[in-house]
Parts: sequence; structure tokens; C-alpha cells
Amino acid sequence: MKKIAIIFNGGTISMKIDEKIKAAVPSLSADEIMSMIPGVEDYAEIEAYTFSSMPSPHMTLETMLKLSEFTTELVERDDIDGVVITHGTDTLEETAYLLDLTVKTKKPVVVTGAMRSGSELGYDGPFNLATSICTAISDEAVGRGVLVCFNGELNSASEVTKANSMALNAFRTPNFGPIGIVDNDNVIFYRDANHLEKYDVSKIEKQVALIKCVVDMDSSYIDYLIEKGYGGIVIEALGRGNVPPKMVEGIKKAIELEIPVVVVSRCFEGRVFESYGYEGGGKQLKNLGVIFGDTLPGQKARIKLILAINSGMNIHEVAKVF
Repeated sequence: MKKIAIIFNGGTISMKIDEKIKAAVPSLSADEIMSMIPGVEDYAEIEAYTFSSMPSPHMTLETMLKLSEFTTELVERDDIDGVVITHGTDTLEETAYLLDLTVKTKKPVVVTGAMRSGSELGYDGPFNLATSICTAISDEAVGRGVLVCFNGELNSASEVTKANSMALNAFRTPNFGPIGIVDNDNVIFYRDANHLEKYDVSKIEKQVALIKCVVDMDSSYIDYLIEKGYGGIVIEALGRGNVPPKMVEGIKKAIELEIPVVVVSRCFEGRVFESYGYEGGGKQLKNLGVIFGDTLPGQKARIKLILAINSGMNIHEVAKVF
């Protein structure tokens, strides 16, 4: 029988409604959550750890790196066959992506959580945890990078995003769809996803900002970030990767200072490309040295850029990994 390590890391899956304030707060222990999955011992030997009980908006880059280190310690053990990590859903995709880029293993690593607290009808935590355990013990999950498991669907951490603030299937993969499902305890994969790149980062010294582009925006934010010494900038641009003309000067200045500027689209689906040649169009930005982030959403492009520059890459090396 395979042994799976479960890292409990807070989020809605560990919360119940506090009757005094009528809102969900951390309440459930690891043992209480596991007790809601009867018969799990017939599938795997479980070794549970409590890493934190934090809500996901409290997550920090420093904590993400510590979680990555702890996960690495577990997967390097010969007796551990896979790892399941619980996490709050608000920042889950960022943590899962950082783990995908930093944990070097072929063993399954599955991140899950819940959209409803333990006090609500339809509490989905036990089901998501059970299907994540099924995934972690599956031979088919080996070598697929970090996976995100919700509502019986499997998505790659390199692709998935939280697409709904309340639905049980909130986690979806734009453009491609899930890479697999868990059906009646059977784990079925339909396709592969790219998860080959890895970064060695132990400390975050250079920060990266994310700017959402809107109509008539100028370079004020970019100038501020340069002044504050930010190491990189991600811009969620318009459409295919275009910005208002008044942003161009700030972008040009940042690149001249060898600050990587990565452009992605604020659209939910599609990719950026140098399609347009007008002022602020993607072609002009590409010629200036802007790095195009393909289909990544802004929050993930930021995680990748943080890891890239803090692993010692210069602006030209960053361009190659994007």
C-alpha cells in the first residue's frame, strides 16, 4: 500500500462558521477533516502534517518557499509515494505554480481545498481531499508535475486559474480544459502539460509588480516601480498585448535599466502576440524588448518572473524562459 503525506495548510477546507460574527474562520483540525473520509485507510497509508491554518490571502512568498522546502523534504523520502497539500483557494494557483517550478520530483504532488466551509451544505472539502489522495496514489499521475484537484477535475498547476469566486468547479484551465478527471476513484488523464522548468530559489530579494492595463493609463505606476527598485514588472495588457500610448515611455525606460517587463493579456483566454504596429501595439513593444508571456495570466507570470530574477537570471535569460 502506498504512503501519502498530507500537508494541511489552512483555507476554507479547515473553516467553519463562527456564530458570533456569522463568517467562516479557521476551526477544523487535520484529524477532524480526515475523519470525514471513512475508508481512506483502504486506499493509502496516510501521514498527516499541519503546516499552517492561514487563510489564503495571508499567504506570502516567504511562506510559499518554506512550503516548497517542506514538500521537497517529504518527496525525497523513499517511503513517501506522493504528497497532497490543502490550501485556501484565493491564492492557491500561485502557490501551486511556485511548487511546480521549484519542487524537483516525479512523485505526484496534488493541491486541493474547498469552496464551501465545514458549516455549509455541500461542504466539498472531504470529496476534494479524497479524490486528491486517489490521484496521489495513481501510477498515471507520476511525472506530471504539480496537479490541482477540485470537483473531480485535474488541472495542471502550470495552466489552471480560479475562474469563479463561488462555484465548486472554480478551478479551470483556459484554452485547453482539464488534463484529467477522477471518476469513481479511477484517475484518468486525457493529455499532458508542460512542467519541465525548475528554479533554485531560497530567498526573495527582488520584487515584481503586476499592473492591470486600462483605458488611458500612463507611465505613473511604472515610474513609481522603477523609483522603488522593483526587479521586474508584469503588465496585464489589452487584448493581444497592447497598451495605451502613454505607457510606452515608462516601459522603454524600465527596459533600458534592464528591468524585465513581461506582457500578458487581461483576457481570460487567448495568448499575446505582436499583431499590431501602432503606438503601444504589440509589435512596437516587442521591438522595445518587452517579453511576451504567451497564455499565462498576470498572477502566474509574476510568480515565474519572481523565481527567474531571484535565481540570478538577467533580462536576456528571462526572455528565453518565457
